[in-house]
Amino acid sequence: MSTTLQPKTPATKARQDIAEDFARITVGTRFEDIDEASRDRAKQSIMDTIGVMIAASSLTPKVRAITDLTLEMSGREEASILGFGGKVPALNAAFVNGAMAHCLDFDDHAPEGHHPSSSIVPATFALAERRGTLSGKEMIAATAIGHDMFLRIRRNVTWKQDWHLTTIVGVFSAAAAAARVMGLNHAQTVSALGIAGNQASGTMELAYGTGSELRGMYAGFVSKQATLAALMAERDIVGPGSMLEGPAGFFQTYLDGVYDRNGILAGLGQDFTGHAVQFKAWPSCGLTHSYIHAMARLMAERNLTPNDIEKIVVHVGDFQERLCTPIEDRRAPKVPVDAKFSIPYCVAVAAVRGTVGLADFTEDALTNPEVLAVAEKITAQPDPSGNWAARLPFGRITVTTNDGQTFEQIGDNVPGESEAPMDWTYIEQKFREAVSFSINPVPADRVDRAVALIRDLENADDATEIMRLLT
Repeated sequence: MSTTLQPKTPATKARQDIAEDFARITVGTRFEDIDEASRDRAKQSIMDTIGVMIAASSLTPKVRAITDLTLEMSGREEASILGFGGKVPALNAAFVNGAMAHCLDFDDHAPEGHHPSSSIVPATFALAERRGTLSGKEMIAATAIGHDMFLRIRRNVTWKQDWHLTTIVGVFSAAAAAARVMGLNHAQTVSALGIAGNQASGTMELAYGTGSELRGMYAGFVSKQATLAALMAERDIVGPGSMLEGPAGFFQTYLDGVYDRNGILAGLGQDFTGHAVQFKAWPSCGLTHSYIHAMARLMAERNLTPNDIEKIVVHVGDFQERLCTPIEDRRAPKVPVDAKFSIPYCVAVAAVRGTVGLADFTEDALTNPEVLAVAEKITAQPDPSGNWAARLPFGRITVTTNDGQTFEQIGDNVPGESEAPMDWTYIEQKFREAVSFSINPVPADRVDRAVALIRDLENADDATEIMRLLT
């Protein structure tokens, strides 16, 4: 994150709103203008996001209620519902697929945290299907443009951990990607961003509280809002042109007017940032990953078993402490989404199994007595050095064994993060495993064809063929 944050200055004729700049690159960027690494990361994100959406169809029971609600709305058969099958209006497909995109907390994220693709991909594919066809190059470009907008804003704002950044930043980046898919002109794209801003909402209470399923489904709201913004702008409904920098615009209202304008605009349209998007090794909140990695490494390197452990201390910064509070609920979460947002539970699973997987977040898994016994030994100790300022901070754990030995481990070089990035082999393996959880099985030959299509997406005449193969 830049350290030269500047107070907000209302947009004037002398200095147009940043929305104009984002509209310019959304409309004017050619596929060839985007660097190869960012194009490749866009393809990987498409594969990764579609995979986790399909897996959620069977692994998140409450998704069935969202799907049934969507099917009740009926309407024109424009876009596909992944996993369950069937077609609904694009607006509704973006909602239900978006709801599935983050349910497993296995979707990609920025190095600084928060999730771009779970908002972007459901919206772009819903609108592409509504159009009828969209070239692979255009789908890649739309995704890369959305990534770039998301990361540029995320990296150049000061956040008080009050508003939920994915829901308030994601709606703008997804609206830009949606505008690109629909071929909107510059003025329409500015309007789409303005309309999107009027729908940006969601606070971190969905994460701080326990017992709610909403935290896993929030991306459905974002994808739907972005899709609606683009559809309205297509009909020449004019949104506020100063939605980002106006006196009651996004930066002022949500972020107290503190952001680095120069940082956001630096190299815009020339230096794309999407290549920095990261993929997850484990299906849980990104801030648990460093602790998972530390615990698994310590257990393996010290040749420990769960029965050897007397106590575990997790050293937590400001936000991580919330993933341990209230400690009794975090040690024994009652619903899978809370387990994914619990450092004690995730650390306990890593101590018992040496890793964390999709099967550890089912309702049955939450009652595993061995995991719960380890979780009872975990306490949290505040550590300001772990406060979340820019990139996701490293976690630190201290383990005391029954024979009085004490070991400390820092969770650095976390799989999937910049020091240990995931490659195509991992992305494809994860995708195939995820699709195997589809509530309606997908034939193996279709999975093979979808993998090949995404890997070579820049040469595809129609990116929506992916949806036809997988539904």
